[in-house]
Amino acid sequence: MAHDIDDRVNLFLRSLEAFDFTVARAMCTEAATVRQNDGRGELPVGESLDRLRTFTADVDALRYDVIRRFRNPDEVLQQHVLHLTGADGSRTDVHAAVYFRFQDGLIDRIEEYVYAEPALTGARPSDPASPRP
Repeated sequence: MAHDIDDRVNLFLRSLEAFDFTVARAMCTEAATVRQNDGRGELPVGESLDRLRTFTADVDALRYDVIRRFRNPDEVLQQHVLHLTGADGSRTDVHAAVYFRFQDGLIDRIEEYVYAEPALTGARPSDPASPRP
């Protein structure tokens, strides 16, 4: 089952990358909910996908890079970076930890925790290649 839910999560992300919100919605239960750490609380998955559709209206491309993924029989927890390319050529990266819960092979709950990743302006102090004063 673990490989199967990996495939389902990957298909869900690929459908979002293709701006195919209908396929993404079809991969979820009727009662599926999404919780994000944006202060809005839980939303029905359809409403959350509508918000994403609006958010990506001026986006030419989006791509998910999964950094790590952990799974149980009906759950996936992953850390990823969403790379957005705007119509004007601008680029934005959105870092997130996301939890997916499955019921009968469909996504029943998504929790997304977006976090800021500060840009590095130089070598990290703990980096052995970093010059010492």
